[in-house]
Amino acid sequence: MIVRSPETFKEKQQIETRVLHEAMVIDLQKRQVLVREVNNVKENWEPFDYLMIATGAVPICPNVPGIDADGIYGVNTLQSGINIRRDVDLKKPKRAVIVGGGYIGLEMAEAFVLRGLEVSLVEHADQVMNTLDGDMAQMVSAALAQIGISLYMQESLEGFDVREGKLQAVVTDKRSLPTDIAILGMGVRPNSKLAKEAGLRLGTKDSIAVNDRMQTDIEGIWAAGDCVESFHLISRRHFHIALGTVANKQGRVAGINIGGKYATFPGVVGTAVSKICSLEVARTGLQEKEIRQLGLEYVSGKINSRTRAGYYPDAGRITVKLLAEKGNGRLLGGQIVGKEGAAKRIDVIATALHAGFNLEEMLNLDLSYAPPYSPVWDPVLIAVRKTRKQMENSICK
Repeated sequence: MIVRSPETFKEKQQIETRVLHEAMVIDLQKRQVLVREVNNVKENWEPFDYLMIATGAVPICPNVPGIDADGIYGVNTLQSGINIRRDVDLKKPKRAVIVGGGYIGLEMAEAFVLRGLEVSLVEHADQVMNTLDGDMAQMVSAALAQIGISLYMQESLEGFDVREGKLQAVVTDKRSLPTDIAILGMGVRPNSKLAKEAGLRLGTKDSIAVNDRMQTDIEGIWAAGDCVESFHLISRRHFHIALGTVANKQGRVAGINIGGKYATFPGVVGTAVSKICSLEVARTGLQEKEIRQLGLEYVSGKINSRTRAGYYPDAGRITVKLLAEKGNGRLLGGQIVGKEGAAKRIDVIATALHAGFNLEEMLNLDLSYAPPYSPVWDPVLIAVRKTRKQMENSICK
């Protein structure tokens, strides 16, 4: 347990919490779970009236040669981070290779640079941060290169060169990269194996299918968090997203319903922020490629501005990009890359998405202004104006 200890749960909530116990089998017919005590391999069946499944997600770990060698790590728990830190402290590696250019991969790459390692990053796509449009992701790539990280785009992991059990290199389809330590940052998948074996219905990317109340299709069985599917409020489709903010909200809704009251979780818009090198990076809603997949016509507007009034000290650069549906101006998504003070502006765009605003409605938002925090026209509103103009020009053509 991380946030609370088993003792705290017992004392304050009268909840019996068993750590080092693993759920092995869910028997839906007999309404019981087979539980194994990890330390002494003792097993017993635990009956239930209601069952909550919150098994989270697990790192994607490809089945390639050498994958089990020492020095290769996935990163999805606090303990995995502690293990990496311990090995860096004790073994003092000089080179690191990161496989995967998502949030975890980029943050780990930066952390290794700060520890003085020579860092290379391998990504099978043509850009880092695949949740951004390519033009916005390019700014992140430039920041990574500026601190000395070598980027190898459009290269696929084929395996690891291992000698006498020790990692020697990461092997891609184009080269071999010598390294002392390798990090797998290839994303995560829903940890839904237990639910699938029990016979529960799965949805997108094998995530557990649930309704708005976080109920599965079996009476009395609930699920929430990174193991379940979510509903995207803009695409109006189910998708899988592994974020702590979403998991917490879903867990709250499930708990309220199991406790006898009523709550629903309507969906999300995929809002996320991160700090990469000196840049703050944020996104919400749909990307261009997702909009095209939906068959919608859209316009985009991108602006460069300042996080504070231009004359104010430490006013940093900020780039805001908005996407809106052609014709009605319905907001579809937004992305921000910039210096300190940039990222949290994404919350304005996320709120507008939840409210179903179009560009005209956003243009009149009464956003705050003071020189230490913003230009007179906030960068988000400048981007709204630019996108609105693009839409008017597209209609006139």
